[in-house]
Amino acid sequence: MIEIQDVRFGYDRKKAKVFDHFSLQLEPNCIYGLLGQNGTGKSTLLYLLTGVLFPEQGHILVEGMDTRKRKVEMLSQMYIVPETFELPKMRFMEYVKTYSPFYEAFSMKVLEECMKEFQLPLTCNIQDLSMGEKKKVMMSFALATGTRYLLMDEPTNGLDVPSKRQFRKVIASNMTDERTIVIATHQLHDVEQLIDHVLILKDSQLLLNQSIAELTDRYGFGLLPEDIAADDILYSERNVQGDVGIWLRRPDDQETTVELEMLFNAAVQGKVRS
Repeated sequence: MIEIQDVRFGYDRKKAKVFDHFSLQLEPNCIYGLLGQNGTGKSTLLYLLTGVLFPEQGHILVEGMDTRKRKVEMLSQMYIVPETFELPKMRFMEYVKTYSPFYEAFSMKVLEECMKEFQLPLTCNIQDLSMGEKKKVMMSFALATGTRYLLMDEPTNGLDVPSKRQFRKVIASNMTDERTIVIATHQLHDVEQLIDHVLILKDSQLLLNQSIAELTDRYGFGLLPEDIAADDILYSERNVQGDVGIWLRRPDDQETTVELEMLFNAAVQGKVRS
């Protein structure tokens, strides 16, 4: 479990803090979607969780260990795939042999399966890969580490449509009861069918912190029912299908699929909150 307790952090003492009195708890066996526009603190939060950045105030605990101390026991159970990165100029298997010993649960079988799904050979030369292919390589290695905590920052940026489908498949296939995955993104449709908990940030504040199960139990999404009372409609817009939106679910309403784009817009406008 990760506990963020009353954290304060900023890059410049003279400017507004990125986070101020920010608290959050992340549970195992959960894929979190950390949603927000650029500049809302998504990447900063990931770097705070991994101990790359230190809070000015408050504590971040990973399995009870303070991230400031950067203990080997903690770092060996965490892996982050940043939005942008540079990989060394070597063959991929050299990279694997160099870095896999840092992770006790590293699985060559998982690596092979992920690379096969991404249609990339294990014998590839990293420097010959496109940026999208490098992302696939990085994500394959990340999943193979077997860490309890896997953090990904805009992982689908630079991926084409088939690759995004492959991404969702390898993430879902390698989720375990002990694992916590946090995917920070503003590409809402890419993670809509993957995540089981939604975190929405705006102005570095947590607007929404709810599971998909809670959201589907509480709200309806999609075409607005003809007999719905106006007071029960929380958010609405018009598209080619007609009037769509979010409403308070009634006892007889069928369960609907959470539509992240509408949920995000509603949360940002203050119409849906935890």
